[in-house]
Amino acid sequence: MRILPKLLLALTLAALPAAAPRADTAGAFDYYVLALSWSPNWCARTGDARGADQCDARHDHGWVLHGLWPQYERGWPEDCATDRRPPSRAENDAMADIQGSGGLAAYQWRKHGRCSGLSGRDYHRAARQAYDSVVRPDLLRRLTDPVRLPASVIEDAFLEANPGWTADMLTITCRDGDIAEARLCLTRGLEPRVCAPDARRDCTLDRARFAPIR
Repeated sequence: MRILPKLLLALTLAALPAAAPRADTAGAFDYYVLALSWSPNWCARTGDARGADQCDARHDHGWVLHGLWPQYERGWPEDCATDRRPPSRAENDAMADIQGSGGLAAYQWRKHGRCSGLSGRDYHRAARQAYDSVVRPDLLRRLTDPVRLPASVIEDAFLEANPGWTADMLTITCRDGDIAEARLCLTRGLEPRVCAPDARRDCTLDRARFAPIR
């Protein structure tokens, strides 16, 4: 019978030490993804229930910065160890005008920013530079009522507002039937570039919900 040799092999393999998890190295990555979230949809889906200040109409938020994420050509690093100085609370809070809250800025630094190899201050500066480089379609801010539309309409609006971009540099994501994010791929020098295949996750909904500015 061959059962015993197979059993012995299984027991031998089980006794081997488990492979150590990959340690992501700060500064070792290939490109960035700049993620912009449509604030009115996030507020309706999540933020209102949390009482998030971001959702107060006085802010007039549309596309807000979710994060600037280091990427590999396949996969991405996160939670990297780094000896670079983290952002101060004041530096995190200073990002609230484009990021919704200092708390989100702090979280994005811990999870993604440390992998950039930059200090907290320089990472926030790079994120703001990337955000400011994007022309956010003005037409989308003029809506007065919720609409349902193909997610491709949002992509087309960004491409029209940003000549030089191509569709393979940008992806529009959905969540729970809503337009969620516009994600632009950038070089390490913050220039638009083609996204790696695993970063292309275009929403294919024909009737995705898009809420107006509050």
